Amino acid sequence: MSIDSPTDSPKTSRHQCGSDRRKSVVDQRSGLTGLERRRGPGRRRSDFVKAADEGEMTPEQHLFVMAIDAYKRVNRRPYPTWTEVLEVIRKLGYRKTCAMEFELTNCEDWTEAPDAPIAEPEPATAA
Repeated sequence: MSIDSPTDSPKTSRHQCGSDRRKSVVDQRSGLTGLERRRGPGRRRSDFVKAADEGEMTPEQHLFVMAIDAYKRVNRRPYPTWTEVLEVIRKLGYRKTCAMEFELTNCEDWTEAPDAPIAEPEPATAA
């Protein structure tokens, strides 16, 4: 009797028992934040994301891309740091005026006035 024969094998195949490989990785993760890009069952891309992924930008997306591109050209920075990206976003007029829509560990949520300055003012130097 040959062990290579599927009917004679003492082991059962993964197709007959074991975990279902079709389950989404997203479903198996714990501690979801709401920032996941992968879609699992029942999760659809928003029209905003779908249009951007297909190359159709909204005016807001286009403005952001153009502002980042201008910053990179003016400052000769092909890869701006996250701090520099945040600086560009704030110079576009964005402020943290609403509560977060997702959960982050080790981070405290906060808001600021809509007319808050771009950055903290520099401390005055003694003359």
